[in-house]
Amino acid sequence: MGALLRLALAAVSGALVFTSYEPLGLWPLAVVGIGAFYAALMPWPAGVGSWARSNPSGRFGALLGFVHALSLYLLLLPWVGEFVGPAPFVALSITLALFSLPVGAFGVLLGRGRWGFAAFPFLYLACEYVRSSVPFGGFPWVRLAWGQIEGPLAGLAAWGGPALVTAATVAVASSAASMVLRTHRFSTSLFALVPLSLGVAASVVVSLPEDSAHPAPHEVGKVTVAAVQGNVPRMGLDFNAQRRAVLANHVAQTEALADSGVLADFVVWPENSSDVNPFSDSEASRLIDRAVDAVDVPILVGTITRDSVGARNTMVVFNPDGQAGDYHNKKYLQPFGEYMPWRGFFRRFSHYVDMAGDFKPGDGTGTVRIGGATLGIATCYEVAVDAAYRTAVNSGAQILATPTNNATFGFTDMTYQQLAMSRMRAIETDRAVVVAATSGVSAIVNPDGTVAQQTSIFEPAYLVQTLPLRDSITPAVRYGAYVQGFLVAAGAVVTMWAGMLRWGRRRASLGADIEA
Repeated sequence: MGALLRLALAAVSGALVFTSYEPLGLWPLAVVGIGAFYAALMPWPAGVGSWARSNPSGRFGALLGFVHALSLYLLLLPWVGEFVGPAPFVALSITLALFSLPVGAFGVLLGRGRWGFAAFPFLYLACEYVRSSVPFGGFPWVRLAWGQIEGPLAGLAAWGGPALVTAATVAVASSAASMVLRTHRFSTSLFALVPLSLGVAASVVVSLPEDSAHPAPHEVGKVTVAAVQGNVPRMGLDFNAQRRAVLANHVAQTEALADSGVLADFVVWPENSSDVNPFSDSEASRLIDRAVDAVDVPILVGTITRDSVGARNTMVVFNPDGQAGDYHNKKYLQPFGEYMPWRGFFRRFSHYVDMAGDFKPGDGTGTVRIGGATLGIATCYEVAVDAAYRTAVNSGAQILATPTNNATFGFTDMTYQQLAMSRMRAIETDRAVVVAATSGVSAIVNPDGTVAQQTSIFEPAYLVQTLPLRDSITPAVRYGAYVQGFLVAAGAVVTMWAGMLRWGRRRASLGADIEA
């Protein structure tokens, strides 16, 4: 009976964590969910019932970790199967959940100790880091931090990036669980207050009001930016015709922007806004030139290019003088989408394998010069990768853009989950972020992570906003990789410590049996 209750608690805890992600955004429930998960791993006091007081084993803890994570990912990731059906989405959820086996197995061992609640956040983060790194670059989309964008802990992103936000969230949760189930309440409540207080303070600093009379100390100017969402045809066109229609839609919305009389310094189009390569297709080139002529400012265009290495997912600046300017070849490609690892192997299991692209990664700084500003770019999936915007800001980016194509995922939560990442990157880097999506949601994000404007899904629209240019380098940009490395190393240490404790207890138990 006790085992069933713990399994149910692990499943419910995953569902609670899911509600913290956008568009629900119930960030406190992530703390409740992680706290419930840690409680499922801990010994329970007598008041719970004699049938539940036994310590769960490491193996059972691994199962609890798997159930918690599987419950979370099955709710979080259905958008993956919007185009290819449920099988790949379920397979991905199961694969990701396997990374939580050690969280549960070693979490049980930590839960038996007086200070296990203080060590558990490091263990959790270490496993999250591995899941976000391997295989094939990992899957950082499911990091716990993204669900905290509306909460006070989001402010910690400026000091240590998403890794610090994750660790702080788990620290508050495990402390609260330990405070409820243990008697040493003073020490645990004090520990819980530390990350919570730091998060509140960081959020206050990030959100301090600014005005033209008292600009931010690192503001070096302002720029007026337009994000264009051309929308996509939803039915009735073949694939190639749809590509041309998408381009025509973005031209039309750009011309509508020009007709409005609103002046911008440059315009951002989404990823794949011109899936027809304008460098090899004269009609695509003519349409883009028409849009540039209409607004008479540079336009950043998402297109497909090809060089001696292969196909590239490219954002290119097209200038009013008719010349192409700087470009960004997407560096961090989405596995199983933009490229197919082990194509021959996976082809045995699904014919959808051959629908994956064969793009090659770029190697630039992630910046382009446009409209007198240095713009940092993280194309779609890249926004989930720490190095993308950190490299761009360290290379001089004064403002950021997330051009993306979410049309394949319809009305699912995917686009809102991604917008939360852009918002946290704004806090992390102290930069405004322009999100331009083919079909939505497009948005203008202030440096404090708040959304100034956003569109709806599947509507033609444009957004225009005057935004600050900044040259600040936050601690997260400068030292975030080191902060994460330290926290992950601490996670490895506490995992080894938990393993040594278990080994020591086994030896002691074996010795006692021999003496008896």
